[in-house]
Amino acid sequence: MPDTSAASPTPPGLLDALAALLGPRGLLTAPEDLEPHLADWRALYRGATPCVIRPADTAELAAAVKLCASAGVPMVPQGGNTSMVGGATPDESGRQVVVSLARLNRIRAIDPVDMTMTAEAGVVLKAAQNAAADSGCLFPLSLGAEGTATIGGVLSTNAGGNTTVRYGNARELMLGLEVVLPDGQIWDGLRRLRKDNTGYALRHLFTGAEGTLGFITAAVLRMYPRPRDTALAFCAVADEDAALALFRRFRDRDESAVRAFEYMSGTGVDFCLTHIEGITLPVQARADHYVLVDLASPRPDAGLRDMAESLLGEAMEAGEVLDAVLAESEAQAQKLWKIREEHPEAQKREGASVKSDVSVPVSRVPEMIRRCSADLRKLIPGSRPVPFGHIGDGNIHMNLEQPPGMDPAAFLARSHDIMDCVNAVVREMDGSFSAEHGIGRLKTDMMPDWRGGAELDTMRRIKTALDPWGLMNPGKVFP
Repeated sequence: MPDTSAASPTPPGLLDALAALLGPRGLLTAPEDLEPHLADWRALYRGATPCVIRPADTAELAAAVKLCASAGVPMVPQGGNTSMVGGATPDESGRQVVVSLARLNRIRAIDPVDMTMTAEAGVVLKAAQNAAADSGCLFPLSLGAEGTATIGGVLSTNAGGNTTVRYGNARELMLGLEVVLPDGQIWDGLRRLRKDNTGYALRHLFTGAEGTLGFITAAVLRMYPRPRDTALAFCAVADEDAALALFRRFRDRDESAVRAFEYMSGTGVDFCLTHIEGITLPVQARADHYVLVDLASPRPDAGLRDMAESLLGEAMEAGEVLDAVLAESEAQAQKLWKIREEHPEAQKREGASVKSDVSVPVSRVPEMIRRCSADLRKLIPGSRPVPFGHIGDGNIHMNLEQPPGMDPAAFLARSHDIMDCVNAVVREMDGSFSAEHGIGRLKTDMMPDWRGGAELDTMRRIKTALDPWGLMNPGKVFP
């Protein structure tokens, strides 16, 4: 039985054993080398660790996990370290070893006939997209952190992103996994099969588990035919209901063409105009509500621009759309997308903000935005709601910016009050308090209230069965 006492220091000899196994590139212990691995992107948490393990392949990781498990040392997996909820940050005890998957960064195989890619956990999402494009295909998962986030991380959190409305979350884009289990065994489930009805679908157990059941080391990913016709529109709309009505127009005309449909508040766009270099307002006049409509089809003759012009014209006549611009080039399309993608950075530069990643049924998104915004303004007078996100799949980032001049620390001290305020509305609408960011450390206290009873009990039983000593990413997901 391993020694899991919280008071135990790093066991004597463990670092030497890890150094002998991994070599100088595979084990970091110098303070300056540990520093980038100790805090999350949002600076919500800062921990400590005796070392960072950087295995070169799955076999090295399995051997390192065996050493740590036998010594009772907890392990925290880390990919691109872009978690919004502290899911990849060690705690403050200094006992938890960080396991970086950065060196597992190979594309093992691409098959354009099967439309599959086998990629290791440390492959950056953007690199996976580029590899698919080089093979004449599309890997559609897309999110703001795609230049840093890794395949292992997006699968471990079941990341969503901008194209969920068309292609689904990360789970829907995964056919098979390779996983190092808590005892160091390697499960090879890298199957490229669309049909494989052989008992429990273990791959779905590890997807979204945030590293609490095992460490994903590679995955078989689904690819799609590359787009041959695209159209992108940036629209000023009358209100939240008009945004949803416009989505319904495009969905009802050709659901398969809607690649992304994003909502942005006027406040959020204003922040981008103020703080992000190179961003300009593409429509003639400022509005309180905007949407970004992204269309794509593998058919070169799909006529998406004509469809967009027709539907936008109808929406203008109905008073839903106030003004709109269609991208005339790929460069202009990227500039329009930049307005949406820079929302988190613009809010960061504006001041302190509290983020609520929530989802409700698509039909109730406008009501949710209005009610949450009103309740948040009452909760903290002068605060500025900044809702934005994936209206097409019901996931809105219901963020709140501090009042101008308020002490940021005092505002952030109200974080849980703010999240509770949003969650109270979302719960009435049969929604979720975590749509795509996961639980991490930030939301563990919400789990009993939202997922208690049989659901949380079943999760605990699975966790205990696979990781009886609680060594895999402890302090995450479970309260």
